[in-house]
Amino acid sequence: MKPVLNKPLLRQPVLAALITCLLSGAAAANAAAPANEAATLGSIRDTAMKSDWAYERLADLTDLVGPRLSGSAGAAAAVEQVAAAMRKLGATVTLQPVKVPHWVRGAETAELVDYKGRPAGVSQRVVLTALGGSGATSAAGLTAPVLVVRDFDELKARAAEVKGRIVLFDVAFDQEMAERGLAGPAYGRGSNYRFNGPKMAAQMGAAAALVRSVGGADFRLPHTGATGLVDGARIPAAAVTSEDAMLMSRLAARGPLSMHLTLTPQTLPDADSFNVIADLPGSDKADEVVIVSGHLDSWDLATGANDDGAGVMGAMGVIETLKKLKLQPRRTIRMIAWMNEENGGRGGAAYFDAHQGKLDKQIAAIESDSGAGRPFGILASVGPRAEKLFAPLREALLPIGAGAFTRRDVLGAGDLHALETAGVPSFEPLVDSHSYFHYHHTAADTLDKVDPQNLKRHVAVLSSLAWYLANMDEPIGRAPQQE
Repeated sequence: MKPVLNKPLLRQPVLAALITCLLSGAAAANAAAPANEAATLGSIRDTAMKSDWAYERLADLTDLVGPRLSGSAGAAAAVEQVAAAMRKLGATVTLQPVKVPHWVRGAETAELVDYKGRPAGVSQRVVLTALGGSGATSAAGLTAPVLVVRDFDELKARAAEVKGRIVLFDVAFDQEMAERGLAGPAYGRGSNYRFNGPKMAAQMGAAAALVRSVGGADFRLPHTGATGLVDGARIPAAAVTSEDAMLMSRLAARGPLSMHLTLTPQTLPDADSFNVIADLPGSDKADEVVIVSGHLDSWDLATGANDDGAGVMGAMGVIETLKKLKLQPRRTIRMIAWMNEENGGRGGAAYFDAHQGKLDKQIAAIESDSGAGRPFGILASVGPRAEKLFAPLREALLPIGAGAFTRRDVLGAGDLHALETAGVPSFEPLVDSHSYFHYHHTAADTLDKVDPQNLKRHVAVLSSLAWYLANMDEPIGRAPQQE
């Protein structure tokens, strides 16, 4: 609203000059605010793009610590390493206790020992890896017929054949979807069979369950992952390579097929672990929090460079970037390295439980857990009315090709799920994930798969987004599902 001036006053030269000065000063201040904001965002972006800090810390994590499955010595070492790096930057570090599952892998071998047309004395090795939460065979293994099904409907239709058999879910990953920007939905379909298939097979009396690996590249690599198996019904469960799943389907079409399977994992008592929380305290709104995060645990087959070492280091890079520039946000920026995203989600649950009474102070939450592919912008669970508020941020990220902004009602990020459901707006980098599931949960998820330049872009996007959220004047509201 424009001020209404008393025109007679303007005839008095001194007063007129004073009013003119005040109005011009206000206009200059209003113009300077966006200019300063743009300059700061540009400085954050450019500083991140020049820094190797995050990649160097990723090398420390993957090369020195290695795999970090919850409950392992690697997970404990990673907590200490990340906490030390954050303390060195001057962040306020807290270790939040979390009780986590402790599942350990054992022997895992399989061979096809009988099938129609098998030459005498011949058997064929199957490449597989136990799935998280799998039960165990005896040390000598088990031999049983293989039943191949292609979906849950076929499993139910053939229920009478399940008891005592090894059930194989031969469900192919849709790489064409992944190539067209739909890697997430493609993975969701495959992981549904991985998580729920063994549990359903167990309920129907199966001796064991196999799942075709959820991944898009045929490198004869098995992809592990979590299952829904529970105590009292933990049958042996494993992921087989795509090539071996297809082989078994072809052989089963010829006639009866039998496998000898040995899996000896153990489910140990829950272990003590921690979320690593590192705060960059805010100024006048320090009690309000903007989370930027990734998960610190990884599966045990490799060093988890993409899943999710890059995400954690990207989040840590936010603190490093802002500290380097001596910038203090208005709201507290909280870096969280979550524990136990892969096989339990207990780190995210512990944080939510600890903050249930003050969720109104959790202003926004960012999680990076889609690999280290090139980021093209931001995904956000904000209401339609809030989308326009991010125009300056998009403008600042355009020079690095990351100015896209995609709004969704729900993101469903793993560790942020409870916060988002309770109304906290969630954000993720919008990344190219067409090849992410080539190596996901395999022995090949190693540092060499991460492009250092793309990791710099991740840090630039995360740092700019976290700073922008921590300093916004206009409220963005709660997540759309709460509106």
